[in-house]
Amino acid sequence: MSIIEKAAGKLDRIEQGGPSSSAEIALEIPKQPTPKAVSGNGERESMINPVLSPEGQVSKQGMINLAKLRQLGMIIPDGERTQIAEEFRLIKRPLLKNAFSQSAETVHNGNLIMVTSALAGEGKTFCAANLAMSIAMELDHTVLLVDADVARPSIPRYLGLETGRGLLDVLLDDKLDLADVLIRTNVAKLSILQAGSRHKRATELLASQAMSDLLKEIARRYPDRIVIFDSPPLLLTSEAHVLASQMGQIVLVVAAESTTQQSIKEALRQIETCDIVNLIYNKARAFPGGEYYGYYG
Repeated sequence: MSIIEKAAGKLDRIEQGGPSSSAEIALEIPKQPTPKAVSGNGERESMINPVLSPEGQVSKQGMINLAKLRQLGMIIPDGERTQIAEEFRLIKRPLLKNAFSQSAETVHNGNLIMVTSALAGEGKTFCAANLAMSIAMELDHTVLLVDADVARPSIPRYLGLETGRGLLDVLLDDKLDLADVLIRTNVAKLSILQAGSRHKRATELLASQAMSDLLKEIARRYPDRIVIFDSPPLLLTSEAHVLASQMGQIVLVVAAESTTQQSIKEALRQIETCDIVNLIYNKARAFPGGEYYGYYG
């Protein structure tokens, strides 16, 4: 079993516990050597200037457990050049092009990217976190990772952050500013927005005018920022379908030898309103005789 499959398996347990029109990107993640353990100071990174709300309040700051992510085979800043790091460089490039294209075919809300899957356990959070880390390494852009899986939020536990107020709290309280709940991390150019307090009407909140206004605010306030939404599985909740209708780009994670063709077709049907849908083929085994990964556009 490869380190990537082991990492995805650990993520599965965490999740269960708690413009090129219609372009497709397929990623096959092969076996690779187990990464070396990181030293105790491996997660110390320089902090960047905090975000200020209009009232001057400083955003929260949180320390991502980079040593843990390295042990899981994840992308981390200043990490070694790995197979998975190269693969996510291929994945992010067309997403960034669509988001910031200056041509006449500019994608509406192109910087709003939803990462989802048909069912649970297919590695969507694993891919969302790696994509966010990879984009955070860009020189010209910043990234906001939003835990939009409001029924089973896993981003804080996965990154080693304390839980607190987040997306749903901003939607419920019009006096709460977005900057008041953003978490500025020890990874330069990466911020986190947690799911926030659970609410029985989460679906209605995500479909509300408040959510539309929040997305417009994010696009206006941070024009150079990519916003990645780790959403619930499409076939298990109604929140993902509602969220998809407001995204500029969608990344659908498909688990190799696991996700059925029928599940993929049904998931794609639910997000057909989005013109740009990308596919990541996750948990794939390498072909005998060497490592292999594919990119298809």
